[in-house]
Amino acid sequence: MTHSSKTRKSNMSLLQRYAAAPHIVWSVLFIIVPLIFVGYYAFTDVSTGEFTFSNISAFFTKEYLLIFGKSVKLALIATAICLVLGYPIAYFMTNCKPKTQRLLMILIMLPIWMNFLIRTYALMTLLQDTGIINTFLSKLGLPTMHILGTETAVVIGMVYDYLPYMILPIYSVMSKMDHRLVEAASDLGCNSFGVIRKVIFPLSLSGVISGITMVFVPSISTFYISQKLGGVDTLLIGDAIEQHYTAANYNMTASLSFVLMLILIVGLAIVNHYTDSDEGGGMLI
Repeated sequence: MTHSSKTRKSNMSLLQRYAAAPHIVWSVLFIIVPLIFVGYYAFTDVSTGEFTFSNISAFFTKEYLLIFGKSVKLALIATAICLVLGYPIAYFMTNCKPKTQRLLMILIMLPIWMNFLIRTYALMTLLQDTGIINTFLSKLGLPTMHILGTETAVVIGMVYDYLPYMILPIYSVMSKMDHRLVEAASDLGCNSFGVIRKVIFPLSLSGVISGITMVFVPSISTFYISQKLGGVDTLLIGDAIEQHYTAANYNMTASLSFVLMLILIVGLAIVNHYTDSDEGGGMLI
């Protein structure tokens, strides 16, 4: 290698380091430093500032375990509904013409471009006792339903807000599948259900798990949806964290956030263990 080539390579390496510098600074200021503060407050006493595990142990009391259990329950229900709705939609999109796929993609992403608060208030207008849905039912002579202020309304809000995050990763994986495998399965006598079960679903499994992760994580930690759509009994772990923060109880805020973060990290690590390939799974025999 000539001296000029070495110089160009050195300059390129230096340029790459400078290009990565803003990202490194951003990560340190807005990821690493906040995590340090969370860890500090989570393991210090509120009055003395001494090291303690009392804040962390509070998460495992009956009160917070019940709240966490309810959060997991509603998040799992919302995730399951999103999967049941999102998978057929993603499969339908992959079989449409490219122009139709782009149109459907815009329609799916359109709610994401709207403000989160506006979407939640729009759901309140639809679900309240005198809202559009109950008004329509009463005009038809049907009994009205009390939805707003219940766990059902919270699940509806989660599904409405996070359904696109289930559809998009599944569609992304399905659109890259080799459709010759589907044709081969059909030629070998596999019916439509068998093709989906033995070929399409295994190949799209990485997208399914990614979608589950992208829906479950924000659902379990949400607080605004449960505050506006849920009732007084619909207290989720995100609400508990927000209440402690509002009361300036930063130690409990940090401890609850820290334990929740560890639980989610462990879950994501397990997910990444089974989705370390972007090519999807193999076919089932």
